[in-house]
Amino acid sequence: MQQLTHHFKCLLYIAALNTFLSQPLLQAQCQSTTAKSPVPANPNASTAQPEFFDQPQFTVAGVTDTSNPAGHGSTTWRTSESLARETVSLGKKPSPENSSSSATEKSLREAGHQTENFDANHKLGKLLLDERKPREAVPYLEQASRLRPDDYENNYELALAYARAGDYERSRADARALLDRKNTTELHRLLAEDEENLGNFLDAVHEYQRAAELDSSESNLFDWASELLLHHAPEPASEVFAKGNHLFPGSSRMLIGLGVAWYSRGSYDRAAVCLCQASDMNPNDPTPYLFLGKILSSELTPSDETANRLKRFAVLQPDNALANYYYALSLWEGRKNADDAATATKVETLLQKAVQLDPKLAAAYLQLGILYGEGNEMARSITAYEKAVSADPTLETAHYRLAQMYRQTGEKLKAEREIEIYQRLSKQKTEQAERQRRELQEFVYTLRAQTPAPQAH
Repeated sequence: MQQLTHHFKCLLYIAALNTFLSQPLLQAQCQSTTAKSPVPANPNASTAQPEFFDQPQFTVAGVTDTSNPAGHGSTTWRTSESLARETVSLGKKPSPENSSSSATEKSLREAGHQTENFDANHKLGKLLLDERKPREAVPYLEQASRLRPDDYENNYELALAYARAGDYERSRADARALLDRKNTTELHRLLAEDEENLGNFLDAVHEYQRAAELDSSESNLFDWASELLLHHAPEPASEVFAKGNHLFPGSSRMLIGLGVAWYSRGSYDRAAVCLCQASDMNPNDPTPYLFLGKILSSELTPSDETANRLKRFAVLQPDNALANYYYALSLWEGRKNADDAATATKVETLLQKAVQLDPKLAAAYLQLGILYGEGNEMARSITAYEKAVSADPTLETAHYRLAQMYRQTGEKLKAEREIEIYQRLSKQKTEQAERQRRELQEFVYTLRAQTPAPQAH
């Protein structure tokens, strides 16, 4: 049975690879940053009526537990996981603060004591929900619902209040009941969140898909694609992000998501191009640069485009520690030879500035240690590594490199201690990664075969 399952999954993967890579829309994405489409003033605007494909070219048919994600080493897998979760967080906009005064709330609370007053109970419940007090909102919205059982707006807000209060089963039940009467995008989105929180990931992605098919808005497409990406379905996620980028060329987060999807598929160069394009949309937004930096931290050689964008980040935000660190890292990784003294000096200046701005930035101390070590400045290298492990005691690479330096300088006992710490941390991180892999539920999907375009003769 296990052999059959493995064989089935291999066939799915081969079918996905052969059919998906033929899609012209997706292949057109993130090819070059030299030609740019005009960016609408409104990132949610599109020149055409937002419509999805006639049908999406994939079907998510199930979920599977896996302990060995294909195509990724431990470091790259962890980076993909981190980037996917950060991409999802781009869709979680904070609720707007309610500007109502306490006097308004007091007035509504007094009116709410009139148990037969629908408007008073509804308005107070909505006010409390907007003020992020869902548990307080529930009794008033429930009373309003008893007074007007068929009021859609109140019942939706009640289901939302249940979800915000953590009662996802009650929220799901109410949302499903409402959906029988009125098929709306907001209900499908609420159901998607409920199912995700209840661990029903397949149902969640289907609800996000239904929301996007009802209304192919930027937010609906982004949330659908993000859910696919979170559960290791980067090919379908690429398709949705690509369509979102086509419909909403002014959405930088759509390009960021597409870049992360390409990274998850192992196409690192194309991922970097997507993120570079996203950074060009709003050069003052740090988000695309931070994603670029994380990809660069996976020990990849930066392209000239990546290096130029990270330089711009440091120029535009000179007081941002990570901007200085990532620019330094791009210069270091992009060196033409190990004897480039001018680059080494520039890198040192940037790293020193980074740790002055953020004394807890352990990665910058680590990079300083590497720089000094290659320059045979043993004492300075040891000091930098010691500061790295002090800033972040869990940074196992710093412990390993510090052990090597201690060994070279004859401090055997210190070297042994650092190696022991390194081995313990490495074991813990490996076990944690394996545990996460075992707990991970990945989507099982197929991609539909497309009729090849007729060839010109």
